[in-house]
Amino acid sequence: IFPANSGNKEITWMMLEAGAETDVVNSVGRTAAQMAAFVGQHDCVTVINNFFPRERLDYYSKPQGLDKEPKLPVKLAGPLHKIITTTNMHPVKIVLLVKENPLLAEEEALQKCYRVLDLICEKCMKQKDMNEVLAMKMHYISCIFQKCITFLKEREDKLDGFIKSLLKGRDKDGFPVYQEKLIRESIRKFPYCEATLLQQLVRSIAPVEI
Repeated sequence: IFPANSGNKEITWMMLEAGAETDVVNSVGRTAAQMAAFVGQHDCVTVINNFFPRERLDYYSKPQGLDKEPKLPVKLAGPLHKIITTTNMHPVKIVLLVKENPLLAEEEALQKCYRVLDLICEKCMKQKDMNEVLAMKMHYISCIFQKCITFLKEREDKLDGFIKSLLKGRDKDGFPVYQEKLIRESIRKFPYCEATLLQQLVRSIAPVEI
């Protein structure tokens, strides 16, 4: 809790990587993220909420049960983990992270990755200590990966075309309509309708016209 309260993002990240538990509570029943939020250290809250241990992803890079092949090839675990743990959730940033890694920027690789993300999303929602924030993040990245596949299949300019579509503003005011529609679509497709976070997002967004 102390690194989070002090606002030191680097030490907070190091402690998380060393195995610090994010759901342990102090004497007043608060987690590290809750205490950091209480004292206004929102950067540390972001670090904690975006942390996803590499070993949880590596689980999918080993055959499980009757599977002969792992759901996630070992070579994709590192690049995918980098995207999962990013705190910059802008869709262009995520597509650029895909584009800069040749191992990821292929249809088959992205298919495997988004299916694993969907499994992690499901696990986050069904585990005892439900993590709606992480579930929504996994779902959101999965939706962007699926859209990447569409552009790789259908457009000659491939991921560059996707980035241009996300950045293009409408004529009258420069507002990025395609980007807005993509984000709204990802929220609409979130499969767990009972999630409090989803309901809050819908209530916030529904009255706002594009």
